Amino acid sequence: MRIYCLLITGLLLGAAHSEAQNKRDNNSPDDPDQCFCELSGQVDDCDCKIEAVFTFNNLQIKPRLNSLLERDYFKFYKVNLDRPCPFWPDDGSCAFESCAVCPCPEEEVPCGLKEEQEEPSTKYSAEQNAADQESCEETGTSERHLGALDTTISKKDQAAFETWQEHDDALMDFCQPQDEDPSSMQYVDLTINPERYTGYKGKSPRRIWNSIYKENCFKPEQEVTGYGSFASNKFVKTSRYLAGMCLEKRAFYRLISGLHSSINIHLSAKYLLNEGKLGQQLWGHNVEEFKQRFHPKSTRGEGPIRLKNLFFTYLVVLRAIDKAAPILENEKYYSGSTEEDSDVRAAIKNLLKTVRTFPNHFNESAMFQGDSHQAHLLMEEFRTHFRNVSKIMDCVGCDKCRLWGKLQTQGLGTALKILFTPASRRKTLRLKRQEIVALFNGFGRLSSSVKHLEEFRAMIEAEQNGEKRIQNRFF
Repeated sequence: MRIYCLLITGLLLGAAHSEAQNKRDNNSPDDPDQCFCELSGQVDDCDCKIEAVFTFNNLQIKPRLNSLLERDYFKFYKVNLDRPCPFWPDDGSCAFESCAVCPCPEEEVPCGLKEEQEEPSTKYSAEQNAADQESCEETGTSERHLGALDTTISKKDQAAFETWQEHDDALMDFCQPQDEDPSSMQYVDLTINPERYTGYKGKSPRRIWNSIYKENCFKPEQEVTGYGSFASNKFVKTSRYLAGMCLEKRAFYRLISGLHSSINIHLSAKYLLNEGKLGQQLWGHNVEEFKQRFHPKSTRGEGPIRLKNLFFTYLVVLRAIDKAAPILENEKYYSGSTEEDSDVRAAIKNLLKTVRTFPNHFNESAMFQGDSHQAHLLMEEFRTHFRNVSKIMDCVGCDKCRLWGKLQTQGLGTALKILFTPASRRKTLRLKRQEIVALFNGFGRLSSSVKHLEEFRAMIEAEQNGEKRIQNRFF
């Protein structure tokens, strides 16, 4: 029965792919909508339309995220950019000035962020702490006279409990563990180290993405005609082979493809257009760069599908934020400024309330179903593959690209952790500040990409209409 269902699913997906391919092939070379020909109708493997995501993101989500991510709690990210590549020898770092990252001097990091290990519940209530201490002294005196049991926990035991909890939490992680040595980490202000085009290109970035797609994305279980080239250096229309995969394996590919598309959109939207005078550089949208990365002619028909996968990744992270709302609403968002922290908590609640109104969230419960043993094995394989992807980010030769690659993979990994932590462990699920910062900044990148698509489409249409007006003057 399962084989029959898979065959039917494969036929339906194959038919959908053929129809989409015909739509791309029938577009004229001068059609300004060629890059965007897949951006309408249903998001693959989701019960949601692309048009709904455009409207919801651009009008409701992005304005709220823009304001939130400028706050101290979210703009300072702690990262190790010197961790060696675990898979191949270092092939050198990018020599461009634009590849460099400016770390924060110690004095510029808000004091509250440097006290991350402090128990959040003790950070705001000095008066309450004094009252509690007085109360404890009074009750302690009377209890000692009554021979009460000693219910205190030593600092050593408390540390052991926390270690056990961290170990259990690590089992649910989809990313490699953070460095144990704090001296290897540094704070980076994301607002002064924005994700944009740095000139990092060629063999090194190709090696990164080839390793991700060819060694870590799932492959069809059965031999597919022409599939041998997928494992070689020859180009292959990967999207064609999704029809032969189960939902979980398709989802993995779409997540990676959507993340990759988001990064490429930002590199095209934040492009150095002019060096300017006196260091006043002009950054903006480079339409030709965008076309090179996504036009069907330069991607052998794959570009529009890659753009569509962005919406799948967006919906997965959106659902994770919605599901984690109880945890996120109770977070203190402590930075050391009482007024700012209060504003951040209010902004988070407002954003979560908005997220909750979205009517067609991604349905993660459809994944990892069926035989429990096989589902568990598939989940662990899924988790291992994604952990490898997070490790590959340490092989990126451009520091700024490495920074944003590590942040966005951790953000996506945090979303997967939220969605697929077993129900039996959901009540004890904890998110570290590092994970929360990566989750929201990663979602911010996806949100900006969706908005940039709208801007690129308008620019390409305007460019095309301008050319037509010029042609009409002569013919």
